[in-house]
Amino acid sequence: MITKEKAVFLVDFRYFEKANRTVTTAQVVLCENMYNQIGEILQSCGVIKLFVETAEITLNTFLGLSDKLCGIEISKENTLQSVINQLRQVKTTQEIEFIKSAQEITDKAFEYILDRISIGKTEKEIALDLEFFARKNGSVGVAFDFIVVSGKNSSLPHGVPTDKQIKNGDFITMDFGAKWNGYCSDMTRTVALGNVSDEQRKVYDTVLTAQKMALKKIKAGAKCKEIDSIAREYINAQGYEGCFGHGLGHSVGIDIHESPAFNTRDNTVLKSGMVMTVEPGIYIENKFGVRIEDMVVVTEDGYNNFTQSPKELIVL
Repeated sequence: MITKEKAVFLVDFRYFEKANRTVTTAQVVLCENMYNQIGEILQSCGVIKLFVETAEITLNTFLGLSDKLCGIEISKENTLQSVINQLRQVKTTQEIEFIKSAQEITDKAFEYILDRISIGKTEKEIALDLEFFARKNGSVGVAFDFIVVSGKNSSLPHGVPTDKQIKNGDFITMDFGAKWNGYCSDMTRTVALGNVSDEQRKVYDTVLTAQKMALKKIKAGAKCKEIDSIAREYINAQGYEGCFGHGLGHSVGIDIHESPAFNTRDNTVLKSGMVMTVEPGIYIENKFGVRIEDMVVVTEDGYNNFTQSPKELIVL
């Protein structure tokens, strides 16, 4: 809770010792009766209106606050959420270093897994192998549930790893990220096993070209929707309209999906220090899909790419 007079961090017994060691910008208070303690603190500061993070709070907690905090209005407005989103858009030098470190682990995991993919391995086995390597090499948890899909399953943009075995001629799409000091990384690579058809190669080359075209236009002052349109229009022009159904990318930080986003609606103007993914894809239902994703930090005259893994088509 933040008021004009103070900042208070309420935390339960399980995390109280850790909070006392790590929280330096707020008073750490042991939470024993949440609603009563919140009410007492707000009343002592003369607060009559409370704003909440609307994207984070559950309806149950909102109703609890509304019911228990007598005489205090609980706002339904997005005022606080908007302020927080804005503050988190541009990363500090330290935040950028944390994200870069997370991506270094992710790049190492990709290099490692290339030697572990073979006929008969399942999607689940590859996903678990990736996660184990990332955790063993410094990742504190993972940024999100890893996506490893192959063959027909690769047409599912956010498919869940299954017991499907990898076959000769399959595309294998791997979307994964490490976590370092609370900050996420995000990367996708699609590789092939054994051989590829002319159609597979054409789709892959189209996605890669679309990504490179979009990357060239990224710099402070560009609009998010305009970057998205560069990749989208190229993919459509190559005959794949309707096969790229998600946004081109999103910001990354404490959460894996932050604001702003590269999509058809976001008019946000890019600023130096924003960290964005660039991840065009083509998904052909019941056949295969391709996605290639890099993570970049915006600069005044362009961008720096955190993702060092090769992205020319790899056929294992």
